[in-house]
Amino acid sequence: MKSLNSLQPLGLLVLRLVLALIFFSHGYPKVAHSAPGMQAFFVEHGLPGYFVYISGVMEVFGALLLALGVFTRVAALLLAVEMGVAIWKVHSAGGYLAVHNYEFPLAMLAASFALATVGAGLLSLDHVLFEGKGK
Repeated sequence: MKSLNSLQPLGLLVLRLVLALIFFSHGYPKVAHSAPGMQAFFVEHGLPGYFVYISGVMEVFGALLLALGVFTRVAALLLAVEMGVAIWKVHSAGGYLAVHNYEFPLAMLAASFALATVGAGLLSLDHVLFEGKGK
């Protein structure tokens, strides 16, 4: 199993790119095509209507930062917090035992939190810009 350790940079790259793809695909429609219905959805769940734009911008730019691997920890932490709010305000109507209602945002929260705690890895701009210079 120790031979898998050499694949950690690739594993973190794959995790970052997959999260970026998912967050971008969910955020772009909120920014580019935010219909009044989407704002009403946010209001229905106790959030201000303009949060649709904040959410969309955070998801789009967070996705770009994750894909590039720059400011990864901050972007991932903000996205994890956003998923926590989504679970709390939107997906938790059935209670914490109704995991099927919030399993997708929970997985996104966990993956984002993992990136926030571990970092982007060797195959990232974070490593080139901030960590590689010290070595």
